[in-house]
Amino acid sequence: MAGISANRLELLQIAAAVAQEKNIDKTIVLGAIEEAIQKAARLRYGSELDIRAKLDPVTGSMDLTRVVTVVADDEIENDATQTNLVTAQLDHPDAEIGYEITTPLPPIEFGRVQSQMAKQVIMQKVREAERAKQYLEYKDRIGEIINGIVKRVEYGHIIVDLGRAEGVIRRDQTLPRENVKNGDRIRAYILDVREEPRGSQIFLSRSAPEFMAALFSQEVPEVYEGIIQIVAVARDPGSRAKIAVYSNDGSIDPVGACVGMRGSRVQAVVNELQGERIDIIPWTEDAASFIVNALQPAEVTKVVLDQDENRIEVVVPDEQLSLAIGRRGQNVRLASQLSGWSIDIMTEEQESERRQKEFAERSELFMTGLDVDEMIAQLLVSEGFQNMEEVGYVELAELSSIDGFDEETAAELQERAREYLQKVADEQDAERKAAGVEDGVLEIEGVTLPMAVAFGQNEIFSVEDVAGLVPDDIRGYTEYKNGEKTHEEGILESFKLSEPEATMLIMQARVKAGWIDAAALEAMEEEDAPEEEAATDAAGETVLTAEDVFS
Repeated sequence: MAGISANRLELLQIAAAVAQEKNIDKTIVLGAIEEAIQKAARLRYGSELDIRAKLDPVTGSMDLTRVVTVVADDEIENDATQTNLVTAQLDHPDAEIGYEITTPLPPIEFGRVQSQMAKQVIMQKVREAERAKQYLEYKDRIGEIINGIVKRVEYGHIIVDLGRAEGVIRRDQTLPRENVKNGDRIRAYILDVREEPRGSQIFLSRSAPEFMAALFSQEVPEVYEGIIQIVAVARDPGSRAKIAVYSNDGSIDPVGACVGMRGSRVQAVVNELQGERIDIIPWTEDAASFIVNALQPAEVTKVVLDQDENRIEVVVPDEQLSLAIGRRGQNVRLASQLSGWSIDIMTEEQESERRQKEFAERSELFMTGLDVDEMIAQLLVSEGFQNMEEVGYVELAELSSIDGFDEETAAELQERAREYLQKVADEQDAERKAAGVEDGVLEIEGVTLPMAVAFGQNEIFSVEDVAGLVPDDIRGYTEYKNGEKTHEEGILESFKLSEPEATMLIMQARVKAGWIDAAALEAMEEEDAPEEEAATDAAGETVLTAEDVFS
């Protein structure tokens, strides 16, 4: 540590050179030198002392002093650095609590041990300053693409030299089967910058969906300028991706702009991503149209939306099933990620079989419950009646208007339907009571007899028991245990309650139990009032044909 024993001018020159080389503030280096000299002085005069060094940044002169602080008698912990007020005022009459008594010390000569320790202190402080500067420099660059050179590859993790810093592309953020070597130039997305005990860490990615969006922003001026928006990206890194785009300007084709002349723009992104195939999808607010586009190149004949569950059922021709699903389910998986909807795909034949099965089950229900022949039961199903409640409580005119029915026949069917419903209700109520479910549970708004029976089967007996539930208890939930997907069935899962409906049922129970005020619940209901509902089919689901979607 020749610089420590050098003359004053050399000391300042060394500090300036280190600051310039490391690109850090000169005052940080001077502070490190001061701390190094303080530590060396404690070795010379005693480690228990409070010794302070002050380096003049202009002249280079060094002042070394011992400091003793004046404290109350009962606060003295170290006689070498603290004294009481009475003792202090013997030599310093103006002293008071908190006063610091300074005593100049002669300069010290640096031996080999002191020099080595001082060098370590200075280098540690310089490294800390470099890390702090690195964090400040890169923390605001999260979301940018950065260029670097591969420094080394360790267990699949790629260490990238960024110039004044190092970044790491962890194994799960690399492109599968991408072969990189030391010295290769590489582009990556700054995913995160964190301060850690060993210094700031810059985490990069080449597999993040945001990386693809940022590449398109570089290649497509309209995306960079905000004329075209990238709404969503779904990737199977290194294999295939889907990207949804939307133009704020109706005169610009967002898909064509992203593809470029003869595919030049999209090809530049594909080349950067090692040949990853990219489907560019026009985004639209209409979920059905968007999902149909996202499933391309497969053709879709019909979609059935379940907006409460955020689920869509897609019907495709038999020969299109494998194309819609894709290899290892890739096409439908990416379409689901892109849209945020759960997608179920079935063929026209499968849908026909399901519809026939439902038709047969409903016909059987009416034949048994109404004691009618198969022809009348099938006629009711064909007219859109799904259950006994609809037959029993629909307007009489709606029943009597069916071909072959008169008012007397309609009235008789309604009477039989109501008798059947009453019989079922009596049986269910007896089952509820036998299970021990209190009458008050039935008084909770939204709770039906079948629900009360289900509560009893799950040891939910009182209003307070229902009030203590959470929506997941009612609807069920899916989680991962030891890497495997497991589903916990909900108490009322078979009733297919939406999350808002399950929440409201619990809130009604809490009002009934006196846990919350009814006025607060009414305010919440007003905030969550649903918008005008979409047209639904006989099953209560929104149905669109291919003509509806593409029109």
